[in-house]
Formats: sequence, C-alpha cells, structure tokens
Amino acid sequence: SGWIIDDSGLIVTNNHVVENADSISVTFEDGRNFTAETVRADPVSDLAVIKIEADNLPPALSIYDSTSLEVGQWVIAIGNSLGQGISATKGIISALGVSITSNTGETLYDLIQTDAAINPGNSGGPLINMSGKVIGINSVKVAQVGVEGMGYAISTHTAMPIIDELIKYGYVKRPWMGASLYTVDQTAIRQLGLSVNEGVLLVQVLEGGPSDKAGLQRFDVITQVNGEKIVRDQELVNIIRSSQIGDTLEI
Repeated sequence: SGWIIDDSGLIVTNNHVVENADSISVTFEDGRNFTAETVRADPVSDLAVIKIEADNLPPALSIYDSTSLEVGQWVIAIGNSLGQGISATKGIISALGVSITSNTGETLYDLIQTDAAINPGNSGGPLINMSGKVIGINSVKVAQVGVEGMGYAISTHTAMPIIDELIKYGYVKRPWMGASLYTVDQTAIRQLGLSVNEGVLLVQVLEGGPSDKAGLQRFDVITQVNGEKIVRDQELVNIIRSSQIGDTLEI
C-alpha cells in the first residue's frame, strides 16, 4: 500500500514493499495504472518515496503531528489488506514510543501500537485519526500464536524528516556514534557486575568510529548526554538522530 503525500505524484510507502523490485506499478481505486518513475528508499527506517507522472490524482493527505497523540484515541488503518483492494480497519492507539526489531534486523523506533487490524498488504498505507489526517505509516505486526491486536505504524514525527530528505536528496543523511546499544536491565547488571542500575550499555564499539575515537569502550554505560539523564537506548538514539553531523555530544 501507499498514500499520496503531494499532488505532483509523490507516494509514501515502506521500503520492504518496494525493495528488490525490478519495476513498480501503482494502481488507483478507479483502475488507472502507472509505473513508478523514481524510487527512493531508506532501509534503516523502512520508508520509501516513489514518484509517478499522472494527472487528476486523488487529493494528497494531510499530516498530523504525532507528538500530540494520546493512548486510547481512535484510529483507522487503510490499505490493500491481503491484496483484496482498499479496506479500512478501526481501533485505538494502544501504546506510543514503542521500539521493535524488524525481520531485517533493523530496530524501528517511535512506533504507534494499535489494535486496528494490520495484515499483509497494509504495509505502507496510512494510519489516520478521526479527522482523516495521517499520524503514521502502517509497517509491521506481531504474528505469533496467541498474540492478537498488536500492529505498529511509524509515527509521522519520526517519518516526515526522513521522507523530506528522501524527496530532497534521494537518501538520508544521519549522524551516528558507531556503537551497538542496549538498555541496562537486571540481566546486564547481574552478568556484567555493573555499578549502575540504569542507563545505556555499549554492547559493541566499532573500531575507528566516533565512540571509539572518543575513548568509549565496550560495556561502558552512558547515563547522561549533554546533562540530560538517559535511561533507555531509544532516548539516546533520538538524541543522536536529532543532532547534526559534526555536532559534539557531552557524555
């Protein structure tokens, strides 16, 4: 699935929807079919933007700032569920700021969890609020025996800067610190004999990377960045991603 973000023919979807494709066609509800002229994707965030040349497109969808959302609000997931055509499912926001690891091994951050049914074919479609504004991009679901109603959408707060860069540059420019992160828990404290009970553990430090050059080592624990207390790995990732390349962080 995908959705029109601009009346010039820009369409947002997931990277896993378009990756490894030899060609991509876009079919609208009225039966018109177009071939994607441009494909720009970012595997890290599982987002992609494609461009078609077409006239008389359906209206572009409006974006809503997902930082204003609250658990319990009603939402609708729209997409081509199971390849049966456009359909909509309703539910509520079950949780905000969720992080999960996708099948590709990438960790997706700042996800919106919903109990609105998200099935194969929904990926890339919009998650909208009751005003019809996009609050997220349907991406993944937990598909395990005994698990129901756990679907996830990438929030617009996280997605829009990436989408803007894909449109502007064709790729995403990110700062990085060259380390694998893990939120300190009782298992890490027990196994490593840590002297702190919260923070972000450096599981691995890449040789020659920014962390290595700064003198950080494997199994160090970061507890503050720029004077701000850090408890979870997502908090540190958000700080890094909101920084500019070349910025210095005091750790």
